[in-house]
Amino acid sequence: MGLPCGFGASTLQTLKLVAIPSSFSMLRPCISKTLSLHSYHHFQRSSLPFLSRALSATALQSTSIANEDEKVVKPQWRAAIDFKWIRDNKDSVAANIKNRNSNADLELVLELYERLSNLQKEVERLRGERNVVANKMKGKLERSERQRLIEEGKNLKEGLAALEEDLVELTDKLQQEAQSIPNMTHPDVPIGGEDCSVLRRMVGSPREFSFPVKDHLQLGKGLDLFDFDAAAEVSGSKFYYLKNEAVMLEMALINWTLSEVTKRGYTPLTTPEIVRSSVIEKCGFQPRGANTQVYSIEGSDQCLIGTAEIPVGGIHMDSILASSTLPLKYVAYSHCFRTEAGAAGTATRGLYRVHQFSKVEMFILCRPEDSDTYHEELIGIEEDLFSSLGLHFRTLDMASGDLGAPAYRKFDVEAWMPGLERYGEISSASNCTDYQSRRLGIRFRPSSEISTGPKKGKTNIPTQFVHTLNATACAVPRMVICLLENFQKEDGSVIIPEPLIPFMGGLDLIRPKSK
Repeated sequence: MGLPCGFGASTLQTLKLVAIPSSFSMLRPCISKTLSLHSYHHFQRSSLPFLSRALSATALQSTSIANEDEKVVKPQWRAAIDFKWIRDNKDSVAANIKNRNSNADLELVLELYERLSNLQKEVERLRGERNVVANKMKGKLERSERQRLIEEGKNLKEGLAALEEDLVELTDKLQQEAQSIPNMTHPDVPIGGEDCSVLRRMVGSPREFSFPVKDHLQLGKGLDLFDFDAAAEVSGSKFYYLKNEAVMLEMALINWTLSEVTKRGYTPLTTPEIVRSSVIEKCGFQPRGANTQVYSIEGSDQCLIGTAEIPVGGIHMDSILASSTLPLKYVAYSHCFRTEAGAAGTATRGLYRVHQFSKVEMFILCRPEDSDTYHEELIGIEEDLFSSLGLHFRTLDMASGDLGAPAYRKFDVEAWMPGLERYGEISSASNCTDYQSRRLGIRFRPSSEISTGPKKGKTNIPTQFVHTLNATACAVPRMVICLLENFQKEDGSVIIPEPLIPFMGGLDLIRPKSK
């Protein structure tokens, strides 16, 4: 997702689903289970030595099959899931679920799929019988025979209507359970928890200080840059006021980042900061539940965003893009909001983990065969930005247990924070393949090819799902921590890195305020 504040898709929303009606019990055994929402998708990587499948969902709305004179039931948005592939590759999918610490119930998914397949066959059988009866009634018939066919048609219609309604319910149950299955994982991703992540690159070295180092809270107090106490009274804990040069520093970071990334061909955006909960779900995050990271607006289907990745992903929702328009590259500025449920301890104090912050996010939509290349581009941009500011950082190839549901592969950037005496995550870059685009319904139409057969002309080529990638270019609070703590002087002043000075109105040093 490109967020340094733990907005993971592992937090699951659960829905209590009613059991299938008792009729047709042999086809539809009663099920009552709490199901989790995620998604499932598949794709083939030509660059890999084996077939690689990914799991996700589409945002396509679907309606139940019904006669014109029957009420049409409209279930929730459906996932584009290849259940046959899941069944045929059960061992690989099960291993991936285990490696990613997912709670997806694969056995239940396969059981529901089998029941759905049987029910669909029965529906098709009854439809066929209904059509046979309808065709018989078109000819000349004895009155008694016509009456018999009418009665038979009525019974078939009633039975079929009940089955079709049950088909919708069972489909919804299968969809919701299958959506808990995470994306498949890049073969080079290390298996295990966060501590199994592999060092990809180390840039610079920790600065040596000849004086006692202060953390950003101590520096901010001496420079009069923050007010956490007043913010706590006004809004609650983990909120803050920025003051004086800290305000200028936030604006400088945002404008400098936007300027640098825009030069690389990215379209700048500001985004809505309130979105529909369904869009959050389609991006792979959960807007409900006890430990959700999402602020939901009571009495509505809307939520505050935790990242600009969500509204940017929604721009092209339910659309087919021309191949010639790809890749689409965006750099978006927004405020972000996190509940930070479960966050506590010294590792979260000050600006490190807060409920509201400003962030610049990069987002790419591209052809499937190009996503690995653009993943490298995104992490390269992040490393260039942080290097130019003179930060010491390391880039990690994150282990499978730390990927969250959408990411096929994720690189994290952790910068050294001398006041906190540890590395802290300041950015990440994720390749989500078609996990999000299948949910959001974002496809592209490849260029038509000229036929060389007897019939000259263009052939219709099926649409494909795009791949989506995201990366944090600048999460302001954590960048402020890095800059204050790494560029502090003995007298408590802080040097402004050279690239930011023009965006600070020429200010090159933040000095302590006179008493």
